[in-house]
Amino acid sequence: MSHLASEHPWVVLPTYNEVGNIIDLVDAVLSAVPSASILVVDDSSPDGTGDLVEKLGANDRRVRVLLRPEKEGLGAAYRAGFQEALVGGATSIVEIDADFSHDPTVIPRLLVALDDGAGLVVGSRYTKGGSADGLGTYRLLISRLGNLYAAFMLGLRVRDATSGFRAFKAEVLRAIPLDEVRADGYGFQVEMAYLVTKLGFRITEVPVVFHDRREGTSKMSSQIVVEAMMLCTVWGLARWLPWLRQGSRQDRLIDRLERVIR
Repeated sequence: MSHLASEHPWVVLPTYNEVGNIIDLVDAVLSAVPSASILVVDDSSPDGTGDLVEKLGANDRRVRVLLRPEKEGLGAAYRAGFQEALVGGATSIVEIDADFSHDPTVIPRLLVALDDGAGLVVGSRYTKGGSADGLGTYRLLISRLGNLYAAFMLGLRVRDATSGFRAFKAEVLRAIPLDEVRADGYGFQVEMAYLVTKLGFRITEVPVVFHDRREGTSKMSSQIVVEAMMLCTVWGLARWLPWLRQGSRQDRLIDRLERVIR
């Protein structure tokens, strides 16, 4: 018997020092989607975010936390969260930032789009009706140029491939070898959109308004941007150069370049 994607959604929240936002965000997500399970993936936040979520979970079985021993990056946190959600029986998995830059009341719209046949639904700042009000001029420029570059190099028909507000059908994530996903920072979002496209699933964009974070500091860094651009370049070249796809040449090239930028 098939299930609707919206039947048992899991919302995965990677956190690092988000103690000022997490209680209100959990409440907002559960108000928007009472049937959701929330999994907070915390990289041992020094501010006690993970401990606070454990206390929340003691009073609400819909809330749980995956405590990781150290900070390993956004991509690693999502991979671990996705795998736990799939084992837990999720019919869909939602990504949302923990800083209120994404509006939890939009989650039902993402789930409806999954039920309508999309494999991945992206909360898009750059489709008609969306906006990036919370980005300053410099970050907006980097974001727009990065998305244009990713679309050109990878052949993506997605206006906002870097968006961290999105929802996947569980079957889509099961089809992706998550342990082989390379990107660690915001390039993770581009890589996942690229893999979904290569597998032939449909991607739909839903317009959203991106807000500035309520509390805490942004995790964006120049290294994250450089990593994403490097990966897009290598993957794009591999589309046009068959020899780069042979054996492990592509992975070896990425390994060498990662050593340089780190």
